[in-house]
Amino acid sequence: VQLQASGGGSVQAGGSLRLSCAASGHTSTIRSVGWFRQAPGKEREFVAATSWRGGSTTYADSVKNRFTISRDNAKNTVYLQMNNLRPEDTANYYCAADNERTTFHPTIATYGIAYDYWGQGTEVTVSS
Repeated sequence: VQLQASGGGSVQAGGSLRLSCAASGHTSTIRSVGWFRQAPGKEREFVAATSWRGGSTTYADSVKNRFTISRDNAKNTVYLQMNNLRPEDTANYYCAADNERTTFHPTIATYGIAYDYWGQGTEVTVSS
């Protein structure tokens, strides 16, 4: 499985961006997809995740009610709609795919170790 993240950019606080994560290869094996981010000098942190089939999602508290994760299985793409962006959302955003777990678990989905494939990052900068 290969993942290609895109959609990053620079916006002012309060603005919006939509990130895309396009999967290719053996996409039939994907069980869930997550978004993580890493700001300069900080550790990587979980943002949101979705099951590849069905409607299960989970979010970090810091992005709830501002970010929405969704997917288009026909396009093998997962989206992260980010609204009301804040300067603290500035980071490199990565998507990752899990192809081992048959059941989406909202807690396990927050751990980076749960994912088998990672895309390159797409940078988001939010200015105040």
